[in-house]
Amino acid sequence: MRHPALSLLRASLAGLALALASQGVLAQPLAVENVQVRAVPPVSTTTAAFMVLHNRGDSDRAVIDAHSSAAEITELHNHVDVDGVMQMRRVAEVAVPAGGRVELAPGGLHLMLIDLVAPLHEDDEVEITLVLDNDETLTLSAPVKRIEVMGGDMPGMDSGHGGGHQGHQGHQGH
Repeated sequence: MRHPALSLLRASLAGLALALASQGVLAQPLAVENVQVRAVPPVSTTTAAFMVLHNRGDSDRAVIDAHSSAAEITELHNHVDVDGVMQMRRVAEVAVPAGGRVELAPGGLHLMLIDLVAPLHEDDEVEITLVLDNDETLTLSAPVKRIEVMGGDMPGMDSGHGGGHQGHQGHQGH
């Protein structure tokens, strides 16, 4: 014999679970495309990751941190012109406006993977977790690809060392 209250409870719990699952999908408006990690020579200890971030939500979002098991340190960076010399600097966040997009690309914003734990080979997959300003995380699988920059290397960069980040130990305070 079925108890009507038990059937109602099961139906209510199923509806609640469905509502929570839907809310989880809707709560993550940040979409990522064209994610890739720059292939570097096996002796390199640093590399960079690039991607396009799309904010499909109606609230501004920001990436405030990142992690990867491929590197000891993962940092958000930007290129800045200092007295005519391009330098890379750590940034606190990468803001993505509501309804907007931000490109992390060579010569601009990018994600640095510093002190690689093992050499990366072309077509390897690197897991990267982005941490958002609302404490949500987004885990990506990024293929390692050869990335060519128009006109050769960017000014002030050493392509043999993941974009000029050799000797990076004292760089975290920027």
